[in-house]
This record gives sequence, structure tokens and C-alpha cells, in this order.
Amino acid sequence: MDSLAIEKRTTMDKTFDLAKASVRELNQFLHHDLAGSGIKHIDVLNPNGSHSIAVGVNHAVDIDIRGQGGYYVGGMNKFANITVHGNVGWGVAENMMSGSVRVKGFASESAGATGHGGTLIIEGDASLRCGISMKGIDIVVGGRVGNYSAFMAQAGRLVICGDAGDALGDSLYEAVIYVRGKIKSLGADAQQEPMTAADHAAVAELLKRAGFPYDPTEFKRVASARSLYHWNADANQEY
Repeated sequence: MDSLAIEKRTTMDKTFDLAKASVRELNQFLHHDLAGSGIKHIDVLNPNGSHSIAVGVNHAVDIDIRGQGGYYVGGMNKFANITVHGNVGWGVAENMMSGSVRVKGFASESAGATGHGGTLIIEGDASLRCGISMKGIDIVVGGRVGNYSAFMAQAGRLVICGDAGDALGDSLYEAVIYVRGKIKSLGADAQQEPMTAADHAAVAELLKRAGFPYDPTEFKRVASARSLYHWNADANQEY
């Protein structure tokens, strides 16, 4: 490799070691200095469970977080492709707009909460309230999800390759859930529906995006029964 190629490669990469720099310094660079820098890839070393790593990114860049992340990793992401080589705490990819966040390990509560777009991939399990109030995001979970996942989910798709806990899809709106494993219980106004050819195609595309080898025909569809859309005076407050 000639010297010009080596120089080009090194100037397109940057490393932040959070044992030496703060998360504030990292995020300030991402918000204010990344644009126009020519940098296409950032390695974040020694995250050690720090909160709010790579939040509010508004540029196309690949970010590898080499370890465990804390709360709100990749929150409000736009355009960036973020990979966490470990587990994450609460609210990973919270309110994400576009781009992608991949968690190589497990995710704590409220993963992908209020996400408007983009793709969140969790290779392990996700805890309670995965996809709560999702508004257009695609979430693919390689393992199980906890109770109240997709609670009040308004739009988007949640693919669960393992089992789902209690009250799946409680108060669901127009989001669709696909589950390969067992469902402990469905929440209010959620119902299982027949899978169509379009559903199989959608699941196949999302599994391919995530890199998971499962058969789309093994999944069940859960969607809203739409009985909560309008107040019913005769329902005696029972729904």
C-alpha cells in the first residue's frame, strides 16, 4: 500500500479513548466537528458502561463502541451506524430517527423507545418495555423480550426471534409485532393474526438486515384489534 493510501485511510478514522477523554468531548466532536472532517469511522475505547455515548449524531459515520454501554447509547441517532460490542443499559437508540444501532450483547429496559425510524438490532435478549411507544423504527431482537414490550407502539415493526413476556403489545396502535417463540400473554387490544405473503417478505427482509438465519414462516403476527381507538360508553370501562 502506498503512502497516499495509508494517509487517506488514517485520516478517515478516529479513535476516542474514554479512559482519557470524556463522553462530553466525544459527543461535542460528533455534534460540531465531524461534519466536513472527512472521518468515516470512529472507534470508542474503554466505554466502561458510560451513559449517553454517541447521542444526537446527525452525520453518516460508522461508530464502534468497544465494550459495555450505559443508558441511552445512540439516542436520537440520525444517519450514523453504531455498533456496541457488549451490553447496554436503559433506552438504547431512544428516539432514533434513521441509521442503525446494533447491540452485540443484551439490552436493558426500554430499548428503542419512541424511535421514529432506522433499525435497532439486539443480538441477545432485551428487557422490559422493548419498543415502548415506537413511532416507525424497526427493531429486531435475536433473543427474548420482557414484559410490556411494544406498549403503546404506534408505528414500525418489532421482530422477536425468541419468546415474549407478559402483556405484549398492550394498547397497540399501528405497529406490527412478529414473534418466533412463545408469547406469555397479549396486552389489551393486541391480537394474533394470520401471516400473509407480505408479512413473510417483511420478516425475511428484516432478518436479512439483522443477519439472523431464521425461517420467516416460523413467526406469528401480532397487531391491534383497534377496539381502543374510540371511547365506548357501553363498555363500562372494561377493555
